[in-house]
Amino acid sequence: MVTIQPVTAAATSHPTPPAGFLLDVIEQVGRAPRHALVAVPLPPGHGHDVEPAVETLRRWCERTGNELVSSSGNVAQVRCGRRRDPLADLAPDLVPGTRLWMYTNFDCNLACDYCCVRSSPQTARAALGADRVRQLANEAVRAGVSELILTGGEPFLLHDIADLVGSCTDALPTTLLTNGMLFKGRRLEALRQMDRARLTLQISLDSPTAETHDAHRGQGSWDRAVAGIATAKAEGFRVKVAATLPYELTHVVGPFHAFLETLGIPLGDRVIRALAHRGVAEQGVELTVETLIPEVTVTSTGVYWHPVGAEHADQLVTRDIFPLQDAISQVRTQFSAYRADADAAAQWFPCA
Repeated sequence: MVTIQPVTAAATSHPTPPAGFLLDVIEQVGRAPRHALVAVPLPPGHGHDVEPAVETLRRWCERTGNELVSSSGNVAQVRCGRRRDPLADLAPDLVPGTRLWMYTNFDCNLACDYCCVRSSPQTARAALGADRVRQLANEAVRAGVSELILTGGEPFLLHDIADLVGSCTDALPTTLLTNGMLFKGRRLEALRQMDRARLTLQISLDSPTAETHDAHRGQGSWDRAVAGIATAKAEGFRVKVAATLPYELTHVVGPFHAFLETLGIPLGDRVIRALAHRGVAEQGVELTVETLIPEVTVTSTGVYWHPVGAEHADQLVTRDIFPLQDAISQVRTQFSAYRADADAAAQWFPCA
């Protein structure tokens, strides 16, 4: 951070800042790096009032393309140039609100020992519901969302899953996350009602053999997931496969890729993610709102920063699901603020 030396003018009793005040500001801001923060001492006016100096500084910043960030006591913070837009630095598909996640429910036929939202057969359903899913899908189109993603829990436990998916695929391309274990009977019939041209199924599979997968997800779950992948492909759906691995194993996946080749899963449809220290997981990558690029996520209780933190109080953005556009705007505003704070911290704490 650049610090301007205090102005030592004799005319501090006047209601306007000293004549040399702006000259000092111009000199110091002009020497600061682009986007740097400059600490500006505010000379007191009549009755020790610094407001005239703050107002002068505000007008100068507006006219010169700089930014008055804050003023507290006798010091103002001025940014050299306008703040960078963090959203402009992101790839288009990473901009918050490009994709909308919806937790259809939280109960599950499995009790994975690293589930980020604590899903299990005993977990309360907390269903989002057909009406809200339909409204969210419709509002997503107007809000500029390009893809809808449905997750749980296990969505195929819902009796109306075909209707929920239909509301989404009627509006936008949709991805449905599932463990792939329930494609029989009425649930297979529900699957067959879904739009193959607009729906992708993402099925969880953690390893090329049963041992690792079953150790975390339950005995026999690997065989049933592999069978589910085969069923989904035979029914004509695009299938992605997602694996959750300890971070140290995320780069040692050669055998897994070779196995997915035998299942006919293209490289671009393979998702390998690190285990997050969330939910019931006892270890994993620490993820916070300050470190995550947000993925707007809706549950029955509100809007969350990211699907990995849904139902976690620290990632709750708002309890108001509607209007969706307002929730997306709030996430984007908070993200920009976090990035600005990070940039400022990097300037405030140089160590050498």
